[in-house]
Amino acid sequence: MSKSIDQVFVNAKQWLLSCLAGSPTSVVQVVSSLINIFALLAVFLTLFALISVLERKILARMQNRYGPNRVGPFGLFQPIADGIKMLIKEDIVPARADKIVHFLAPVLIAAVAILTLGVIPYGRNMTPFTIDGGILFFFAVGSSTELAVFMAGWGSNNKFSMLGAMRAIAQMISYELPLIITVLPVVMVVGSLTSGRIVAAQAGYTFGVVPRWFVFTPWGVTAFILFFVSGLVESNRTPFDVPEGESEIVAGHMTEYSGFKYATFFMAEYIGMFAVSGLAITLFLGGWHAPARTLEFIPSYLWFFAKLSVLLFVYVWVRGTLPRTRVDQMMNFAWKFMLPMAFTCIIAAAVWHYTGRGLRGWLWSLVVIAVVYTALSTLLDTRRKFAPRVYRFAE
Repeated sequence: MSKSIDQVFVNAKQWLLSCLAGSPTSVVQVVSSLINIFALLAVFLTLFALISVLERKILARMQNRYGPNRVGPFGLFQPIADGIKMLIKEDIVPARADKIVHFLAPVLIAAVAILTLGVIPYGRNMTPFTIDGGILFFFAVGSSTELAVFMAGWGSNNKFSMLGAMRAIAQMISYELPLIITVLPVVMVVGSLTSGRIVAAQAGYTFGVVPRWFVFTPWGVTAFILFFVSGLVESNRTPFDVPEGESEIVAGHMTEYSGFKYATFFMAEYIGMFAVSGLAITLFLGGWHAPARTLEFIPSYLWFFAKLSVLLFVYVWVRGTLPRTRVDQMMNFAWKFMLPMAFTCIIAAAVWHYTGRGLRGWLWSLVVIAVVYTALSTLLDTRRKFAPRVYRFAE
């Protein structure tokens, strides 16, 4: 019974494809791909609408206020109202803007975000598009985001937009390096770029209790934290939403966008957040595997979305807790700390692997991480470089 529930969506797709029995193989493959695409869009657009209102409710709770509570029961219909508002708002394009580039930028950034969702395994036998180099495809497609941001800034013919785009591209490239490098230890240990095999490598339990997720190794938890922080930056989320500093450059590369085009940028940001979180779950948190053997009766896709919900809550929690960083602090952190620690994770993973993946390897891996972290913390101690801040007020 539990197996049939676990595979209910896979069986439903096979039932739909059985209606095409006798059709050419190419037709069946196209229809199968279309089913996967429509399922992804339905799930994640619904999740986007849900998180857009839940984030505001959670932030309101943290800040001791109500949040959206007027539209529908408990304010849950607020996304519908927001969508209607964005659809009927006037689409204003600057007179001297490059209209084609200005139009294509939000389309490209949304398409890139949606494409990255296709290689993530959402449950047992539930990877929409199984590609041998799925992880490579994720980053190859995802790196096109920088191009879309540049198109938005350049096409707007606005100095605020261009400056915001340049700042966004600088931070995205800076943090894309540690984002990719922290994936390498997992790929090295598993020996595959296929997301399904990476999840399969994390199956089972040590001593029958502790899951064999990579996050439970010293190099794994370090790589996961670095990956998560880099994901915050890539998604332009607080405290790294420097391209949208309202007091400096208004809305960054989105300054000259209004109506549904602006909503498309907003949607792409959230879908990118879903994709990065989904990849983090796949690489470090065991994918769709249950955290305990006694809980394996729960369908695998529910475990995946439960883990996704926790990571999304942390995104919101960070937004409600931390202030925006300065751009120079953020860039220093990327190049002087994140990047060396990312390379350290590769060395620690190699030590863990070649010392037998047991307790001995676990301890040696921890030593490598601890030594490099201590050295970087000592070298980058900023307290010695800056005098105490003195506030002076006009009399």
